[in-house]
Amino acid sequence: MPKTLTTTDALAEFCARAARCPYVTVDTEFLRERTYFAQLCLVQLALPGTDDSDAVLVDPLADDMSLEPLFELFRNRDVVKVFHAARQDLEIFHVDGDVLPEPLFDTQVAAMVCGFGEQVGYETLVRKIAKASLDKSSRFTDWSRRPLTDAQKTYALADVTHLRQIYEYLAAELERTGRRAWVEEELQTLTNREAYVVEPDEAWKRLKTRTNSGKFLAILRELAKYREETAQARNVPRNRIMKDDVLMELASTKPKSVQDLSKSRLLQRDGRKGDAAEALLAAVKRGLETRPEDMPKAPAGRDKSQMNPALADLLRVLLKAKAEEAGVAQKLIASSADLDDIACGTRDGLWAHGWRGQVFGEDALRLCEGEIALSAKGQQVKIIPV
Repeated sequence: MPKTLTTTDALAEFCARAARCPYVTVDTEFLRERTYFAQLCLVQLALPGTDDSDAVLVDPLADDMSLEPLFELFRNRDVVKVFHAARQDLEIFHVDGDVLPEPLFDTQVAAMVCGFGEQVGYETLVRKIAKASLDKSSRFTDWSRRPLTDAQKTYALADVTHLRQIYEYLAAELERTGRRAWVEEELQTLTNREAYVVEPDEAWKRLKTRTNSGKFLAILRELAKYREETAQARNVPRNRIMKDDVLMELASTKPKSVQDLSKSRLLQRDGRKGDAAEALLAAVKRGLETRPEDMPKAPAGRDKSQMNPALADLLRVLLKAKAEEAGVAQKLIASSADLDDIACGTRDGLWAHGWRGQVFGEDALRLCEGEIALSAKGQQVKIIPV
């Protein structure tokens, strides 16, 4: 059975060995269904090689366990930290340890650059690269319960042992194609600390609204701020405090008294009395008293009346052709919304810079300016200078 580390000293000993290696593979198991912040339940680590004795499970719930040795390893820039689909793992480590692993390698991002498709799953890479299969029966088990079953331990360890072979294959492929810089460019977003900080003042931007009314948005901002702060303080999911449609209703009806709150169709009983009711009414009041110049503005959307549908279709053909030529997932280069923006007249975006600009953006702009045309020959699309 996999070795489980339950003391800080044991973790420190393993991390000291890892510090002498070129890389370490990392994964986590956590729960988040009942909390605002994820509860870290298990960390899996593996060193280079094929020996499973070089792979361990770390129990962060053990009484004599501090993850500081692991955080110190994450700060060691001589060791590459390898994850698959790292974003949620990184958020946990940022919240729990105020640390982001660097240097970082994400095999999902690398796989998209290497032509494995859109947001390819770990199981697919295990099958295609490691030529193995995974038993996923323990995937949705309760990782906070102790003791862990043998099946849970085996499942968890497989998430880092196969990752070694996947990493080495993808790293070699990136060197062969000269695209390592492409992946490093993508990983800058994952290692940006701002991506893992939720500011209550900005929480309203998560909500989809159908109005540009400054007063409505001002009230919505205050209500969303209250919900976010309360959810964080209680460590419960924000929808346990109030669902999105309740925020929308209250921003629309603008209640000014407990009696007004009682008329809400969606607000639950707990929100209609006591401290919760007072907090909601205070939030609405702050929104109503917001000065016009301080009212939030809805994100500017594209003016669809300016869209050239024919150009949008041509851009999709161009993107498909360029993605296939480069062997890169289309969505990693540009989204469908990006193409519509370009067809509406936008001439700048992520798609226009770095490796994306080289692969697609430059030709997209040339297509918009009428400097190139597209021609189909058999299954191929060719670019023709005009």
